[in-house]
Amino acid sequence: MADHHHHDHHEPAGDSLADAARATLEASQEQWTPMRAAIFDALAAEETPASAYDIADTVSKVRGKRVAPNSVYRILDLFVTNNIAMRVESANAYIANVHPGCHHDCIFLVCKNCKQATHVDDDKVTDKVRAVARAEGFQPERPVIEILGTCAKCAA
Repeated sequence: MADHHHHDHHEPAGDSLADAARATLEASQEQWTPMRAAIFDALAAEETPASAYDIADTVSKVRGKRVAPNSVYRILDLFVTNNIAMRVESANAYIANVHPGCHHDCIFLVCKNCKQATHVDDDKVTDKVRAVARAEGFQPERPVIEILGTCAKCAA
């Protein structure tokens, strides 16, 4: 189906992913600072959605000095705004967007066992959610659709 895209966001693409994230951020007139790069690298290396506290711990170890989680939250929010990271609301955690140029509304399939979050784009579903919201007089900004369950790997 042409409107359905499946992206597996738990496998970072290394330097090319960081380069794409940097280009996307700079295209929005934002700077790619060493701290932002360190936070993105830590996020991209995570296998499951990571909290700001997880990222702060990782970056603190790499830099050899404490990084405050509130600083990490600000940078992660900037990343979400610029589509280089996505927030998994139910887990209060983030994943790197391995397709920074992809601007679909996200549907996350969150495994309650392994904590993996698989990102699926389905424009028909999210367009319908937006239409329902507008029919109620609501101005949707970003549908947040998360399905909690068991992934195929854990079910096997």
